[in-house]
Amino acid sequence: MPLNAQVHSHLCDIIDKACEDQKSGIPGTTVVVVGKDGNELLAHSAGNRGTGSNDPMTLDSIFWIASCTKMLVGVACMQLVEQGILKLDDAGQTEGLCPELKSLEVLLPDGSLEEKKHGITLRMLLTHTAGFGYTFFNERLRQWSHPVGVDEFSGRIEDMKRPLLFQPGEGWEYGVGIDWAGIALERATGLTLNDYLQKNVFLPLGIKEMSMIPSHNMRQRLAYMNHRNPDGTLTPQDHLLRAPLIVDLENDTEVARVFNSGGAGIFAKPQEYCKVLAVLLNDGICPKTGSKLLQKETVDEMFSNQIPQFPNYSRQSIPDAKPDLTNPISELYPVAGSPPQGWGLTFMLSNGGATGRSSGTGHWAGLANLWWWADREKGVAGIVCTQILPFVDAKVLGLWGAVEAEIYKALDKA
Repeated sequence: MPLNAQVHSHLCDIIDKACEDQKSGIPGTTVVVVGKDGNELLAHSAGNRGTGSNDPMTLDSIFWIASCTKMLVGVACMQLVEQGILKLDDAGQTEGLCPELKSLEVLLPDGSLEEKKHGITLRMLLTHTAGFGYTFFNERLRQWSHPVGVDEFSGRIEDMKRPLLFQPGEGWEYGVGIDWAGIALERATGLTLNDYLQKNVFLPLGIKEMSMIPSHNMRQRLAYMNHRNPDGTLTPQDHLLRAPLIVDLENDTEVARVFNSGGAGIFAKPQEYCKVLAVLLNDGICPKTGSKLLQKETVDEMFSNQIPQFPNYSRQSIPDAKPDLTNPISELYPVAGSPPQGWGLTFMLSNGGATGRSSGTGHWAGLANLWWWADREKGVAGIVCTQILPFVDAKVLGLWGAVEAEIYKALDKA
């Protein structure tokens, strides 16, 4: 289902125009859209590598994809569930692999701590119902972390340790649960999370440029990180996840000390990420290599609502507990009529939307304003990549919505 030349040109124009204003627009972006057959409908870069750079953004540019990592770790965990190595609902197994979880306490609104009453399962970790949070999305947790503070992007496992915000299974809070799922995977397999992904997810798809420890070559093509100031202008800023970018790649001991973050650790070329999205569209099988990553039933489960008891989970507004990292979020992906919201195994289920996507579409984002979606019913998926903080940048949201709407308009006419 290739796009006709006119539609393709119009989409490229939309992307180019979004990057025209280097001072207060989008400094640079890569947008890739793929079909169920694995063929790209669109792959286009525009602008520069960053507001502090004159180098053009290209399809070979490397992005820190932040929480877009979570879906990849979900695929990895579900491979092990299929094999019987991991179990979704066995708290004894999960806390046996991660004994640090056994002694966690719950941080109450008044700042006091109470004993954890329930075990934590892998399903809870993958659905953000274990009780973990992020300090930049939760003021109570941020206040608890003071005076030292917590840096979720330090590259150290120590920064994953924190109290829960509610008893396991009794609420929804976006947090470091999938980091702990990655830790469980490492301990169950004896591999680092990066090595497991390379061997069992990336290599079967022919992916060479997605990694938690970027090569020298990938580092040379890294997109710059940018910060949107309150007046809308852009300034360069340091990358958040620096440990994998500065570690001595020839020193195995130092590399081994870098925490492989299941929640935010991947650096990637966007076209490579879309190879995984095509697998989800194609019921677990790579349409290009024929490699089977997952059974169809497993993909169905990943796209099934895991939390029907929390139909309004993302309508609890999320504060800008660290304003340099995120804008306040009143609701994640609002849909007309406010239908019940869903969460699959590591990503949101949107239940429709203004762009034309199907009700069962899965999607999620990365902190530096990257947004992906996968619509299995209509056989299309894509990702919009930028490197802008804080999260929920209005101009990037506008670009994502415009691109997605044009894609569905074209598909509906086909």
